[in-house]
Amino acid sequence: MRRLWAFLFWLLSSGNAMAGSTPLAWQPWSEDLFRRAARENRLVLLDLEAVWCHWCHVMARETYADPKVADLIRERFIAVRVDQDSRPDLANRYRDYGWPATIVFNASGRELAKRAGFLPAGEMLALLRMASENPDRVLPEAEAPAASDPSEGALSPELRAELRRRHLAAQDEVLGGLRLNHKFLDADSVEYSLRRAQAGDAAEARRARRTLDAALALLDPVWGGVYQYSHGGVWENPHFEKILSFQRDNLRLYALAYAEWGDPRYLGAARAIRDYLKNFLLGSEGGFYTSQDADLVRGEHGAEYFSLDDGARRMLGIPRVDRNRYARENGWAIEGLVALYRASGDTEALRMAREAALWVLRHRALDRSPFAAARWLASRGTNPAGGFSHGEADLGGPYFGDSLAMGRAFLALYEATAEREWLRRAELAGRFLAATFPSPDGAGFVTAAEGGPLAPGRSVDENVAAARFWNRLSHYGGQKEFRDYARRAMRYLALPAVATDRLTEAGILLADEELSRDPLHLTVVGGKDDARARELFTAALAYPSDYLRIEWWDRREGPMPNPDVKYPEMPKSAAFLCGSGLCSSPIYEAADLAIRAKKFAARAEKNQAAPTPEAGAARSDSVPF
Repeated sequence: MRRLWAFLFWLLSSGNAMAGSTPLAWQPWSEDLFRRAARENRLVLLDLEAVWCHWCHVMARETYADPKVADLIRERFIAVRVDQDSRPDLANRYRDYGWPATIVFNASGRELAKRAGFLPAGEMLALLRMASENPDRVLPEAEAPAASDPSEGALSPELRAELRRRHLAAQDEVLGGLRLNHKFLDADSVEYSLRRAQAGDAAEARRARRTLDAALALLDPVWGGVYQYSHGGVWENPHFEKILSFQRDNLRLYALAYAEWGDPRYLGAARAIRDYLKNFLLGSEGGFYTSQDADLVRGEHGAEYFSLDDGARRMLGIPRVDRNRYARENGWAIEGLVALYRASGDTEALRMAREAALWVLRHRALDRSPFAAARWLASRGTNPAGGFSHGEADLGGPYFGDSLAMGRAFLALYEATAEREWLRRAELAGRFLAATFPSPDGAGFVTAAEGGPLAPGRSVDENVAAARFWNRLSHYGGQKEFRDYARRAMRYLALPAVATDRLTEAGILLADEELSRDPLHLTVVGGKDDARARELFTAALAYPSDYLRIEWWDRREGPMPNPDVKYPEMPKSAAFLCGSGLCSSPIYEAADLAIRAKKFAARAEKNQAAPTPEAGAARSDSVPF
């Protein structure tokens, strides 16, 4: 009985508290707005929103419902809220700001402050106080409260700065690549430079292109494919082995570079790698082989052989191909091929990627048959769904890298096709990884489920790839669990001894950056049998960025996998952009998408100057558009 009375007391007190929380009295935009502001000695706060805008609703629920924010607005401001679709004049005036847009005016109509996108309550409160205390001072857009300290599972500011310094110090500013005796395309370094170039950093653009241009010397001009590296500190002395990890890295980065700059040499390089994979590493019944030897005769340097044309080479024979077909290497190949398809619409690359994925599911999935699944369950006691063996005989496995590579491959296929089965497969792989390979100390993930006589270690590269994979997966599916797994990987990567152990760790910088903000979200709303929707989706795929959330919503398929955005009913297919607290108006023409997305991404980059540690977290409880 005492518990019942306590519960009733709590219920009544909660109801009274909620009843006493009066929402703001928003006013419409009107002709006498500023005359009223002058009479009442107030400022005008304009909340320019869209009825379908996710971040607008989050701001209404979290920022404007904050008692301190609401009290200050009631005391010193006239609060005006406008649906931008209903007022094209205001929408056109502030379109570059995205939605929500927050503008503060004085009584004469002068703009005192403009902010783009979601403002947390603390930032809004600081902005309103500065404006009300200095009603004649125009506040610069950059003036905003400093970011809070990063949470566990993120780089400290000092370590982040050190990694950026190391990235720059490691670059060969004359010949390209890293300052090493071996010259090769270091994927994370080039991708980081490319990411900064996309944000407007001209020096990083030069670094990326210098390396990409130089690395063309490692492309086999006859058969395609890239050699592993060149020695002697120059690019002209290659070692001729062709390893699938290098094919993936070069294929993916040349595709991204082609999307960014449109250089036909980069597209040619990517296609040459595709052709090599098809002609030399693709098994007759599916699945990719692992590598090709550098030597025709073992121990004899292949420079003279690889200087020959196709006919002359074949007369002498073909260097040995390692015909093992590993799940990991196939995942790598799929990811690279999908990147080429996205950048250029290369349907042959997509076909090869699909067939490889299906081959791996048939031959390497731990649950590929009822017998295999039952055997795993009996020996390990865990669900094998989403897990993959390495090869035919899995000595010491399963390995983290196989299921990770396939999870990333499935997510890439979902992005490229909008076929939900691939997303389901990616989620299964993500859960298997987290359940099977956690490090006992809670920081990162180990390379193998069983270490044998030695405890399994942790790989920086795998934890980087896993953190980035889980983070993107959390945005697509909306599950917080994947965000938590990414943070666990970052707890290992953010250890100073780990992050500074090698010459440069641009991959850790990429993972840390992605965990600090949402990806640019491009969604096409329209039927998958609609030509306009197809054109918009193709244009979205070709947008030059590797950190995107790309989706195609056909309402006939039911709700989105992560229904954090509620899109309006449109008379025709349209695309929408969201990111870093901003949302765009509908885009109807494919030709406009890249231009609008570039401007939008630049604004979002500026807007995310001070993200909180969980700014990029997928929010299953967020208020939809």
